[in-house]
Amino acid sequence: MGKMEGTIKSEILRFAKREVRAAFLPLKREVWAMRLKLSGLSKGVAILNRQAKELRLEEAKPKLEVSPEEVKTSRLTPERIRNLRKKKGLSQRELAIITGVTTGAVLSWEKGKFKPKGDKKAALLALRKVNKRDLKKMLAEKIGGRAKPKPATGKGKKPKAKRRSRM
Repeated sequence: MGKMEGTIKSEILRFAKREVRAAFLPLKREVWAMRLKLSGLSKGVAILNRQAKELRLEEAKPKLEVSPEEVKTSRLTPERIRNLRKKKGLSQRELAIITGVTTGAVLSWEKGKFKPKGDKKAALLALRKVNKRDLKKMLAEKIGGRAKPKPATGKGKKPKAKRRSRM
């Protein structure tokens, strides 16, 4: 009777495993599909969070904008440009970075050799409306975003060769 009992137990176990496998495989496939969906959704949420953060940062940035009518009607003299720069506590270099020109251009504006035109004039006019704290933030952001100067490649002078002393 012992052998029959073992055989019945093994058959029951075999049928039970088959039934479990039959119920488990579709569930396993469903779980796998849900994991794939979850992975895609979490990647999408991460992208949306990054975009939302960038938009919040863009909104917080002070912008140099002024109406076209104001650009046409305003007159910027060399003295006004210099006074604006000094009032805002900027050097010529810093003003050049903020407006997107060279330091020489700012110097020429302040000496009266050239007048700022177009978007440069608009940027100068918009500077009047920006406070010093926001101006410093803009400056730090623009300096941080600029490319670092490349180190010398060594194409100029060659290093002197060491001489051996003759004895």
